[in-house]
Amino acid sequence: MSTETTPRRLFLKQTALAGAGVMLSRVAWSASSYKRILGANDRVRVGVVGFSDRHRGSHIPCFMNHYKELNFEVVGVSDIWKKRRDEGAAIWKEKMQRDVVAYRNNEEMYEKKVVDAVFVSTADFQHALHAIEAVQAGCDVYCEKPFAETMADNRAALKAIKASKQIVQIGSQRRSGANYLAAEQFIKSGKFGPLKMVELTWNVNQPGRWRRPDLVPQLKEADTDWKRYLMNRPAEAFDARKYLEFRLFWPYSSGLPGQWMSHQIDTVHWFTGLPHPRSVVANGGIYMWKDGRKNWDTMTAVFDYGPLDDLANGFQVTFGSRMDNGDEHPAEIYYSNGGELNLNTNTVSPRGGLTQKFAADMKMPAFLLPETSLTQSTEAVAVSANTGGDMLTSNHIRNWMECVRSRKQPHAPVEAGYSHSIATIMTNAAVHTGMKATFDEKTQEVMVGGKVFKY
Repeated sequence: MSTETTPRRLFLKQTALAGAGVMLSRVAWSASSYKRILGANDRVRVGVVGFSDRHRGSHIPCFMNHYKELNFEVVGVSDIWKKRRDEGAAIWKEKMQRDVVAYRNNEEMYEKKVVDAVFVSTADFQHALHAIEAVQAGCDVYCEKPFAETMADNRAALKAIKASKQIVQIGSQRRSGANYLAAEQFIKSGKFGPLKMVELTWNVNQPGRWRRPDLVPQLKEADTDWKRYLMNRPAEAFDARKYLEFRLFWPYSSGLPGQWMSHQIDTVHWFTGLPHPRSVVANGGIYMWKDGRKNWDTMTAVFDYGPLDDLANGFQVTFGSRMDNGDEHPAEIYYSNGGELNLNTNTVSPRGGLTQKFAADMKMPAFLLPETSLTQSTEAVAVSANTGGDMLTSNHIRNWMECVRSRKQPHAPVEAGYSHSIATIMTNAAVHTGMKATFDEKTQEVMVGGKVFKY
């Protein structure tokens, strides 16, 4: 057997298992397995925390793929804006063919003891805080990303969730994709060699991305609870744009890092086992969409990753994103000295790797990767503003629902959210200060210029 055939066959075997793992999770539940779980025959009652565009466009169709088989139902919608809670209750009533109650806020829903689990898809800065409320009310949680936008919120949520017995799935749906599972296994097998570089890009050309010009005039302060919306952010006058177009405004969202980078940087942590970057620098600006936004529409961040106790070894990660002249094809390419692992083409190849001839001339061992495919079939990443019931999110929501039944850890547990939030907060610190951001392992604080970063 040739030296190229062995790793190829090993990789294809791993790939087949990874792909099978996703499919097996769809059929593994039998009547006998349910009976082994306390209360397994009971219907799981689900509440909606924030009837957002993300929930409407993606959670609903994905949940509908699986709810009958796994015996789940939506029973309540909590939203502080009357328009959205009424819409949400009406839409879910039609889907469930039963009454769905509209609640004015989360406390009203939780105090009724009517829900066992919730979807959290509120504004970016609220996710961690709403997850805390949910687990303290005894509910399991599917929590959208970014998990947290400040370290105080990040630490508080990690502590609350770890102290509970609740199942929490962070909405990093790449972790439920067959090609990503195969990539993780291949890198961790050692066959790829030590990582030296990761290039992450996410470019779009959508003038209306994150804008809600038709909806903003409909939001009146009297119809919502602005103070409750702000939660622990500084008090300020009501602003419909900051409520509905929060992704454009700090401190309600970090924008590009929290919305998009959080997905891609999560794969770096997952594939390597590293909890966060060692340092981050960033540059960019509002170069195109001068519409009153505060968060950049174009940025590049550069990360140093590696062992925290061995600064002589490591690798670099770059994240580049722009909201103009973009083709909506996010790229994730991993490089070792033997070649590249490309999650756009879902291939491993010797491209750029050290050649046999050069290695021989330099009297050093060659390490050249085989050309192979990650998976026989893949789930493409959906990148439009409304992803619909895409396969990755559908797999991910199903995994959460199954873990609510089994009480096993889901694919993206709270630790995944904690780690991606460190990276996004470090990036935001670099963006807002123009300085290199680092992380204090002892205090679990993001540092810039020798000081704790605060918004």
